[in-house]
Amino acid sequence: MSGPSVTLAELESRAEVLKLARLLKTPAERLDFLEQVAAGDIRALREQATDVLFDANLGVLQRMAAASKLLPVSVLGRIAEKVFGPLLCARLAGLIDVARGVDVAGRLSPAFLADVAAELDPRRASRIIAGIPADTVREVAHELVGRQDWITIGRFVGHLPDGTVSATLDAVHDEALLRVAFVLDEKERIDHVVDLLPGTRFPGLAAAAAEHDLWPLTFDLLTHLSPAHQQRLTDAVADLEPGVRAQAAEQAEALGLLREPGPVREALS
Repeated sequence: MSGPSVTLAELESRAEVLKLARLLKTPAERLDFLEQVAAGDIRALREQATDVLFDANLGVLQRMAAASKLLPVSVLGRIAEKVFGPLLCARLAGLIDVARGVDVAGRLSPAFLADVAAELDPRRASRIIAGIPADTVREVAHELVGRQDWITIGRFVGHLPDGTVSATLDAVHDEALLRVAFVLDEKERIDHVVDLLPGTRFPGLAAAAAEHDLWPLTFDLLTHLSPAHQQRLTDAVADLEPGVRAQAAEQAEALGLLREPGPVREALS
């Protein structure tokens, strides 16, 4: 993720622009001008746009959700995947009974669930998401990692119980974890998610940052970690080859992260 020098605040805004572009189904480059806007304001815009999109034709969707109660779950699952499609299923998910929604989800293929997840507003179906078995979530996460759909994974982490997150993390390789953390919807939860990682993952995160040139994303992650986890990641970075650390330091300098004491300067000193 190299390119013109930016600040960490601009990186935060860039992450939000990526998510807004996904929602609007438009190339992120068309929204580059928003990168100078505060990340919180872009997120508020995205949430407002989401509400407009999901509340359109709400009456029709509510009648469809009510009518679906008349169908056996096995039949509804087949109709969902073969007739409704992922977009309509995503719109209906927040309108159906939680237990019934979890039951239907269990009858859908991981690939189709991944399609639905990409269209879903997880705020509206949080209880259904939390009730889906960990094995199913892990299969869907594996599917999304294969698609490199970091945004969808990042939107769902905050709606999953710890046990499910723990069972899923091994399906998210080190590069993917850095990319997901960058676009995570609830960045205040990053440290808690990292707490669920085995300690053996930290050297892999540092190596992935070096191999895939993901230092800005790694620096962003560092700033959201507790001191204990910052230390584990900075120790892993410190163990990298001097030439690799020099390249990381060059990018950190461009971001202004070596001018003041902090975890990034500690990792690269």
